[in-house]
Amino acid sequence: MFRISQYMRELAQAQSTGVYPVVKDRKARGPVVIWNLIRRCNLTCKHCYALSADHDYAGELLLPEVFTVMDDLKAFGVPALILSGGEPLLRPDIFEISARAREMGFYTGLSTNGTLIDALMAQRIAEAGFDYVGISLDGLKATHDKFRRLEGAFDRSLAAIGHLDKVGVKVGLRYTMTAMNGHDLPALLDLMQEVGAHKFYFSHLNYAGRGNIHRDKDAHHQATRAAMDMLFDRAWAAAQAGSMDDYVSGNNDADGPYLLQWVRQHLPQWEDALRARLVAWGGNASGQQIANIDNLGHVHPDTMWWHHDLGCVRDRPFSQIWNDVSDPLMAGLKQRPRPVQGRCGGCQHLAICNGNTRVRAQQLTGNFWFEDPGCYLSDAEVGAASTPFEPAPAKRRRIEVVTA
Repeated sequence: MFRISQYMRELAQAQSTGVYPVVKDRKARGPVVIWNLIRRCNLTCKHCYALSADHDYAGELLLPEVFTVMDDLKAFGVPALILSGGEPLLRPDIFEISARAREMGFYTGLSTNGTLIDALMAQRIAEAGFDYVGISLDGLKATHDKFRRLEGAFDRSLAAIGHLDKVGVKVGLRYTMTAMNGHDLPALLDLMQEVGAHKFYFSHLNYAGRGNIHRDKDAHHQATRAAMDMLFDRAWAAAQAGSMDDYVSGNNDADGPYLLQWVRQHLPQWEDALRARLVAWGGNASGQQIANIDNLGHVHPDTMWWHHDLGCVRDRPFSQIWNDVSDPLMAGLKQRPRPVQGRCGGCQHLAICNGNTRVRAQQLTGNFWFEDPGCYLSDAEVGAASTPFEPAPAKRRRIEVVTA
């Protein structure tokens, strides 16, 4: 996750005081775990990475198994659990799990589509003490309902935000931009202010890309740049106004170098200080500071790697699986710098972005370490040229995955 607002608030403070603030990032010993506790969902969204449907799935972790895993996660130094699905509110014991997570001292988030949250459910969520609830919106009403394949889904999710706000639960919007919903982004950002949401999570699409392209002319990459410019401007205005609203992004760590370019243009005196902060951030954290456990207990480097199984918590503790670098992907992800190739290998910003999102390269070429086709920076901006590649075999399963 790239915390745009955090850096904008630091820049605003620097502008006000004349000194860039000293900030010490405290990295936890263990990763943040996004935990898909259930695969069942009341929706069948077009872009679901879990391919969920409204029926039960056999073999999911039972409550005692969940508690055993939580004990191991706590001992391993995991700071936060993001409870996801499917639709996590369909799991009958979700509040038992969340209560124990809070008792154990985990930062506990809930990732939901929001359609099941009425006033009573909002009260239960508030009483459970969730630190944060993220509700996915794919656009305004027509767009969202089309993505979610349910007429009225937008109205129900929007109502959920209001119910949660009334009972004092911190709630935010989660949005993944595609060619089909990018036109709704400005209105969604306005909507955030209107409905009492205090966080906007912008997710880039994790896709198998378009080949060896000219990024400075590619329409998709130009749309991405325009979206990031919009987010930067909104976050900067909020920071200058003293607002604590958060704008964050995910699934494309080119956002770090792109913010550095924004600062070079608008606040050049703080470029060097921000560069040091971004290097300390460290870029893509898959296999390092972000992890995923699916509904069957299988561990993955993050939620976008469901097709790559590192092991099951029923067979070995998560802590052992996570530290095992006999898996070639995990061995490379944990390296610094990673063994990336092509543009990524020659990029002047590698220390900031850490090679970006490896799943896109793997899905396109079959090579974990090839350049990320989702990087929207030009060859001139990264200081390296694209490298020709052989496309993945036709039989390779291409996945388009976004958020829960």
